[in-house]
Amino acid sequence: MNIRRKLRAHTEVHTGPLNDILFILLLFFLIASTLANPNLIKVNNPKGGKDMKAKQNIIVSVNKEHQYFLGQKPVEYTSLDTLLKVQIDAARKYIDTPSVVINADSVAYWDEVVRIMSIAKKYGVKVGAHVK
Repeated sequence: MNIRRKLRAHTEVHTGPLNDILFILLLFFLIASTLANPNLIKVNNPKGGKDMKAKQNIIVSVNKEHQYFLGQKPVEYTSLDTLLKVQIDAARKYIDTPSVVINADSVAYWDEVVRIMSIAKKYGVKVGAHVK
């Protein structure tokens, strides 16, 4: 009598390619979910006939030496408030709400930029800042 068992082949599942397939499926669903945004509302933006942006903006610049410029003219720190009010009043003749754009150097002090913003807000205009 032969009591030994026969050597049987063991069944194995190779899971190496499974990782690749799951990674590809994960990427597919991530991309598909960002493209199908249910909260997206399509809006038609108005188109302008002419570019009036240069005439609407009052530009205040602060360079790295902490010098102020209103447009292209250099301005003293103490007289910036009154000169900015004059520019805003002149712009209100043509535009309901003029905007002040602040171009500041990256080494300019933030309190200078905030001071210009507060002056502009005091006179009721829109403010935008750009740091170089």
